[in-house]
Amino acid sequence: MVVKISYIAQSMGKDLDIFKIKTNNIAPQKGRILIAEPFLSGNYFNRSVVLLVAHSLKGAVGFILNKRVEFPIHEVFPDFPEFDAKVYLGGPVSTDSVYFIHKLGDQIPGSIHVLGDLYWGGDFVELKRQIKIGLLQPSDVRFFLGYSGWDSGQLEQEIKEDSWLVTDVEEEVVMRELNQASWADFVKKAGQRYTIWENFPENPSLN
Repeated sequence: MVVKISYIAQSMGKDLDIFKIKTNNIAPQKGRILIAEPFLSGNYFNRSVVLLVAHSLKGAVGFILNKRVEFPIHEVFPDFPEFDAKVYLGGPVSTDSVYFIHKLGDQIPGSIHVLGDLYWGGDFVELKRQIKIGLLQPSDVRFFLGYSGWDSGQLEQEIKEDSWLVTDVEEEVVMRELNQASWADFVKKAGQRYTIWENFPENPSLN
């Protein structure tokens, strides 16, 4: 559940309106990212950065980019060839399944274009085959456990409630090694009006 800024302001007896999102009028769409507002709670979405790989009237799908797990993909699937690609928590939906984004295009049949040279999914068996024979580099692929999903209109409502800031992103940034601290880097790039977020505590009531 999203911790509302108005609630925090009441509990602290202070006016925290300055921390609310001032919309940049960028609409959610495939290939853009969502930056969680500072007070968004939950193990998955707290200080998260989410890449949208699909967005339509039916809903949206995305992957969290900055919540890395500390084990390689071949430990998730014992029959997967040893491969030193990064694995991240993609979201709270279907966490027992693995998803991936890559820079391989039609080299992986069934891939869905997201942004520039960036693609989502495709033939998982073919991906494993190409890894096994050494055609791919770890930097070409990023794996996710689970995904983030929104039903029709749900994401738009959360944005209206100031839970997310929508921004554009460069494809090379998506494939960099990101972590929890990367949230602040994305906030900086979003513009000067959001710099106050960077050093604000995740739980202001503890200060």
